[in-house]
Amino acid sequence: MTRDLRTARYGAILTFVLGGLMVGTMTVRIPALTDKLGLSESTVGAVLLAWGLGALVTMQSMRRIMARAGSRAVLRIGAPLTAVGLLAVAFAPNLPLLIVAATFFGMAFGTVDVAMNAQGSTVEQAYGRPLMNGMHAGWCVGAISAGALGSLSIAAGLSFTANLALVALVSLPVALLIGRTYLPEAPATESARTARHRMPAIVYLLGAIMFFAFMVEGVVADWNGLYMRNELGAPEALAALGYPVFEAGMLLARLTGDRLRSRFGVRGMLGVSGVATAGFFTVVLMAPAALVAVLAMFFVGLGVATIAPLTLSLAGTATDAPGPAIAQAGAMGYAGLLLGPVVIGFLSDATSLRGALGIAVLLGVLIAVASRFLPRREAPVFDAVPVREPVKVAA
Repeated sequence: MTRDLRTARYGAILTFVLGGLMVGTMTVRIPALTDKLGLSESTVGAVLLAWGLGALVTMQSMRRIMARAGSRAVLRIGAPLTAVGLLAVAFAPNLPLLIVAATFFGMAFGTVDVAMNAQGSTVEQAYGRPLMNGMHAGWCVGAISAGALGSLSIAAGLSFTANLALVALVSLPVALLIGRTYLPEAPATESARTARHRMPAIVYLLGAIMFFAFMVEGVVADWNGLYMRNELGAPEALAALGYPVFEAGMLLARLTGDRLRSRFGVRGMLGVSGVATAGFFTVVLMAPAALVAVLAMFFVGLGVATIAPLTLSLAGTATDAPGPAIAQAGAMGYAGLLLGPVVIGFLSDATSLRGALGIAVLLGVLIAVASRFLPRREAPVFDAVPVREPVKVAA
């Protein structure tokens, strides 16, 4: 194992950490954003729609970009721009400019999300063993940090603007520094070039499962705080803890997910994850008090945590180059991240927020059902991939 390869692995993990920190900082302070600009729940849904559309637009264009430029070049540009986008959201003075800033933030993050997963797949295959769950654990660390910093900021009386601006100003130089650690992808073969236009069927199945899982994650990230505060009467500081507690459950699951995959396989893990997600979200909705709901969010996180890493890892091995396949599956997944919070916003106006959140229970059931269509046995992909010889990381 070379020093450059280990450095690339740590750089990829840190990229996930930064992504979770920046996106998590925005989501945990949504209640403060509604107070700052006097937004209704449906208007918040529109802002989140702008963010999600921005991400989805760039993801839809990433198949060709990733095949040509590779994840390293994309991350070196996209990660710093994501920090700039968060800064723009922080200082947006009114709803129209907030929508513009949220769209830019989403577009920048869309490039980063695809590219960091492709970089993770490149590192994973260079190691010759599953690592993607561990990469996504870095996201959880960032999101938990965002929740903890958000709660501290609330307790200290720090505004929405100040909280987001501080995180953005720290993230920007870090993103520039870790750009030197990324690995280049192997040159694309003819089959990889063909994959720009046509993907194996399993990529679309994995994208559908990701669609359901990301809808659940989006519902939790964007509406959990308002649900705790408005439906269960939790103080804002307690309401803000629901998301980091959820991410703590995800972190624990992802730290052990690669070993569990080796033992139980993707099909078995996804089936259990779907059932657990549905069951524990039912507990959240039936909780008699906010503290019970916050604790149940930990187990929802345990249930849903490994779905995205597993699907992205399999997508990354479906063709000779991971970038285009991950871009396709990721775009499908983020359509769910886009649709979920918007659907909740409009359903909550028509019924109630508690009733609208019931969609997450249905999504868990759909994940369990869809997983039954995956092959019973995985191909020994990583067993057949040797660890690369020393890789020189270009500055």
